[in-house]
Amino acid sequence: MGVTCVSQWPVPENKNEQQVVEMVTKRVELLGAVKVGTFCVDCETYQSSTAVSGAQKTVHLMHNSEQPLTTYSVLENLSSPWNSNCLVADSNFDNMIQKMKGFYMPRKTAKIESKGQHYEIGDFVVKIGTVSVGPSTKGVLIEVEYTPCVVMDCWNLLSEFMQGFMGNHTPSVPMYLVGKHDANYTPTDTIMQYLDHFNNFLGRKQVQPTPPTTR
Repeated sequence: MGVTCVSQWPVPENKNEQQVVEMVTKRVELLGAVKVGTFCVDCETYQSSTAVSGAQKTVHLMHNSEQPLTTYSVLENLSSPWNSNCLVADSNFDNMIQKMKGFYMPRKTAKIESKGQHYEIGDFVVKIGTVSVGPSTKGVLIEVEYTPCVVMDCWNLLSEFMQGFMGNHTPSVPMYLVGKHDANYTPTDTIMQYLDHFNNFLGRKQVQPTPPTTR
């Protein structure tokens, strides 16, 4: 995979999420993008049943349809989300944590997911996702990937492409990616961006984190 940016598209008060998705879809198709399928990124959160080292631990199990045999297990660091530990495992890890009910219990909040249409245009991939928790719709996330490059030095080109259909909603470099200009981009970086947005949708962010130091 290449370098990916995940950003939220604001939903105006006079519109709903489906109307926003339809509008963004039309803009992308006008650029010549071709629909090639669907995608889904989901997250289910578990908490330790007993306090460990004086603090309750939170683990997020996440999946991306682009890597169907992989489970991402993120041990959350609330004071510094950028430093949360992410374990990349095979899909059997889901069964493992189910057997650890004496240690980790799922949160009452239902699984949150972003799913929708997958488009391709030249060297770019665009995924337009509706975010939902159970029957409740929370918002819209846009994932844009520049496939030929694996380092963040391509940001200017990625940003220029996004401006073609996002206009004033074109995002700046995601905070999680600040300081990663020389590092190779991995699927874990995409998962961590989704987790950041999912936490925002669920109102879990209670601490304003300090971004990573720029190299």
